[in-house]
Amino acid sequence: MTALSLSNISKRFGPTTALSGVHLRLDQGEVHALIGENGAGKSTLMNVLAGLLKADEGTMEIEGAAYLPSSPLDARERGIALIHQELSLFPHLSVAENIMMGIEPSSWGLLNSEKLRAETSEVLSMFHHPEIKPESRVANLSIAARQIVEICRAVAARARFILMDEPTSSLQRDDVEHLFGLIRKFKSRGITVVYISHFLEEVREIADNFTVLRDGRSVATGKIVSVSDDELIMHMVGRRVDNLFPSRTAAVEKETVLEVKDLAAPPALKGASFELRRGEILGIAGLMGSGRTNVVRTIFGLDKNAGGSIKVKNQTRGETPADRLSQSVGYLSEDRKNEGLAIRLSIADNVTITKFKSCSRFGWLNLSRQRAVSQEIVSSLAVKARDVEQPVTALSGGNQQKIALARLLHQQADILLLDEPTRGIDIGSKAQVYKTIAQCAGEGKAVLMISSYLPELFGMCDRLAVMSRGRLSPARPINEWTPESVMQAAIAGEGN
Repeated sequence: MTALSLSNISKRFGPTTALSGVHLRLDQGEVHALIGENGAGKSTLMNVLAGLLKADEGTMEIEGAAYLPSSPLDARERGIALIHQELSLFPHLSVAENIMMGIEPSSWGLLNSEKLRAETSEVLSMFHHPEIKPESRVANLSIAARQIVEICRAVAARARFILMDEPTSSLQRDDVEHLFGLIRKFKSRGITVVYISHFLEEVREIADNFTVLRDGRSVATGKIVSVSDDELIMHMVGRRVDNLFPSRTAAVEKETVLEVKDLAAPPALKGASFELRRGEILGIAGLMGSGRTNVVRTIFGLDKNAGGSIKVKNQTRGETPADRLSQSVGYLSEDRKNEGLAIRLSIADNVTITKFKSCSRFGWLNLSRQRAVSQEIVSSLAVKARDVEQPVTALSGGNQQKIALARLLHQQADILLLDEPTRGIDIGSKAQVYKTIAQCAGEGKAVLMISSYLPELFGMCDRLAVMSRGRLSPARPINEWTPESVMQAAIAGEGN
């Protein structure tokens, strides 16, 4: 039977049309994939369903009855839970308080703390991460761990409809498998799941049916087994994307611009040594919590170096982010919302923030010059935005990620430290970002790239090293690795 239906849903933000006549029909117990480029309207549609936004036009029904949520609480009481693409947790509260928010066990108005911890532990046990404890403060967790907490919050709500907006963007394959196991359990219990993902292999593995959004319109729908990946991509971007990864010639041995020896920042990072050369892309793989992010944070000066040495262009001076910026080192954080961007500032401010001198004179900012230089870089990355004066918070997650990369391009960094550079980006945009990274390497820049997505490491990198339990394996040419050997090194601790 039809569990949820949407007809002719439209939503505008001033002159911008986010949704235009969208139709969606979901059966009970169905896993329905919602696919589309960044800015296609997927998250807006989910926010309408979850009561965060009100549609300008159209109707919604749950099991034949009109559905018009007045608030997120109203939607939740009707059985709808949303796992946000941009994590919406309370960092100052504990894991348990976040997961059980609004459904806390109590008696006579008093919180039952023991039952709160027990029920939280039960939900967390589905992901087998004992380091994520009910009493842990969310602010102290990694992005991947926070994503697990966000998923567990929706699970704890015991909803009839679960909306998953990029739930695996920071998860390792083991956690993805656990999540898929949960989704299959939901399906067997008649729970309906809307699954948004840019990973088509995930969509094929878990979804029954699909709907493609493009420019705010539903342009294709059907059974997932009835279409090829090429057809899905054509529906998404309106054109063929023949080569996701750009062709690159093997990096020629050039000067070493970054030399790291026995780098340590306990407890997460115990030891890392490598050399990064001009014109090469060096990848770092590893499981969640392995210490891979701590490597780039320590190099950039965000985490304190407790041991070892860092040489930038044969110089050991400098330990702060300001020092690294002066040494032409650029850092792209995996946490774009809290670290990577000043989301309330404009696109132009974010693009130029690490190099204002390009558009200023005698300490005065030339706004027209700032807009011009920002527009040039933003256009090269095909960012979907009204103009460069638009606040970054108004952009989709994928377009925000492009702005974070645009900042490094404007900064003209010689050494790029990229942590999950394509997190939350659609396939068409990924091709653009991969092309940009390859161009940077072709221009003689040195790229250190951390990624949870093995296909992009194999498609982009010249050499690869693997983090395991805080230690980095020796870097080897990419053709000496296989996906199986990478996972074995990540789990077994090769090189420890």
